[in-house]
Amino acid sequence: MIRYSKILGTGGYLPDEVRTNEHISETVDTSDSWIFERTGIKSRRIAAPHESAASMAETAARQTLEAANCDPNDIDLIIVATGTPEYVYPSTACLLQHRLGIKNAAAFDIQAACSGSIYALSIVDQFIKSGAAKKALVVGTEICSRIVDWTDRGTCILFGDGAGALLLGASDEAGVLSTHIHADGEFEDLLYCRNLQTATLETQEEAGFINMRGNEVFKVAVNTLGRIVDETLEANNMAQEEIDWLVPHQANIRIIMATAKKLKMSMDQVVVTLENQGNTSSASVLLAFNEAVRDGRIKRGQVVLLEAFGAGFTWGSALIKY
Repeated sequence: MIRYSKILGTGGYLPDEVRTNEHISETVDTSDSWIFERTGIKSRRIAAPHESAASMAETAARQTLEAANCDPNDIDLIIVATGTPEYVYPSTACLLQHRLGIKNAAAFDIQAACSGSIYALSIVDQFIKSGAAKKALVVGTEICSRIVDWTDRGTCILFGDGAGALLLGASDEAGVLSTHIHADGEFEDLLYCRNLQTATLETQEEAGFINMRGNEVFKVAVNTLGRIVDETLEANNMAQEEIDWLVPHQANIRIIMATAKKLKMSMDQVVVTLENQGNTSSASVLLAFNEAVRDGRIKRGQVVLLEAFGAGFTWGSALIKY
């Protein structure tokens, strides 16, 4: 019998504080119209001082377990994608495991920037298909607001905080049809955040903050995501019109529209949460997927393409029959 991994439940969490473009324009030379025209963003959520990547992950994970009617101790694998962990170690996944009261699951973090949730989904899919795991939790959780330089107009307008989650389980019905993940470290200088604790004297000044050359990132992202759409369709011997929904990484509305155009899809078939969430990095695809499942847009049996692009550069896709 062919073994598949299937999505059993979804969840998400957004902090209470809303930071609008007007708020940002009070401290940097920008405006609501300037930001919205270039990015598609109107506002983003900001984590409270007491919140962490682990605390947000817990809320999203508990919502997911409730949706799937799953006992936490049935989970045998937890993978958390985050670039903003509370600790260097232990991992955020281990902190989440303890918060959920799970004793025996394997738990680890991965760091693939904005592509992290796709990478984590791909890893879980392999574990389940091989029989090494039966139920696995994937979480993307980020507090980007703490690594943003709020005086840098080029980056502070883009990012927000939040957490998204999926529970996957073994099934004899098709679920995750394929995943595709890639990386190219040649472009490290176009989008990066240096470790504050290990920075050299020469790099100390910029350490701890996101640095980005936006125009160059945009060009590579559009071309790369176009290629991975082709790769995904070809791997599944599938035509563009067979995809019901596109759930893209929420980085920039122009990148999203370019990917939709590649698929010849109407924007009505694209899940967009960017306007009121900003770029939540590894959480964004999972948050968008959760929103569309919960509001009834994405229905069981539909084919969904998830895709993301992030620093590294990393990029990836997952084709799912939900």
